[in-house]
Amino acid sequence: MEHTHEHSPHLAHHFSEMEQQHESAKLGMWIFLLTEILLFGGLFTAYAIYRAWHPDMFYNAHKFLNIYLGTLNTVVLITSSLTMALAIRATQMGRKNRTIGFLIFTLLLAGIFLVIKYLEYRHKFEVGQLPGKYYTFTGIEGTNPHIFFSIYFMMTGLHGIHVMAGIGVIGWMLRKTIKNTFSPEYYTPLEMTGLYWHLVDIIWIFLFPLLYLVG
Repeated sequence: MEHTHEHSPHLAHHFSEMEQQHESAKLGMWIFLLTEILLFGGLFTAYAIYRAWHPDMFYNAHKFLNIYLGTLNTVVLITSSLTMALAIRATQMGRKNRTIGFLIFTLLLAGIFLVIKYLEYRHKFEVGQLPGKYYTFTGIEGTNPHIFFSIYFMMTGLHGIHVMAGIGVIGWMLRKTIKNTFSPEYYTPLEMTGLYWHLVDIIWIFLFPLLYLVG
């Protein structure tokens, strides 16, 4: 029992050392991220099947997505992934204020992503490019163009929910950073948040060409 005083206050009682706790957290996070990939994998499979069935319709329908807003959102999200990584790096170097700045910047970029997506959604609602029976737009050639927009809303909507969840967690990490919870010796929750945010970014990198660059 002599070594108990050497334990970090962040070390849970069921771990023998910080490194073991860190590796366990990382393994758990990767398992969680795998389930997220499986979740989106179902939608990617549906996309592949319906695109194989309706290739011309998918090509015609994708022209009605705003490629400029989609490209802008891609740049915004990739940049936010960079600022998240820089926030973790700043914590490793013991630079609290820099960490706070990068986390705030990441939150701002995530907010910009959602605002742009809202503008896209609003336009779809205005012209009737909606899923299923709510589809009323008449300007697209091909059978069942509502299928494309159903998949578009499912994939981008689920991704948007993940962005909002990420904003919540990053905000929580910002609060913990301000309260001096993290240090170069302990930043595991921040690193796990970074892994999640990188997955959100990677999923969008797949969604963007599949939806906006069909041709």
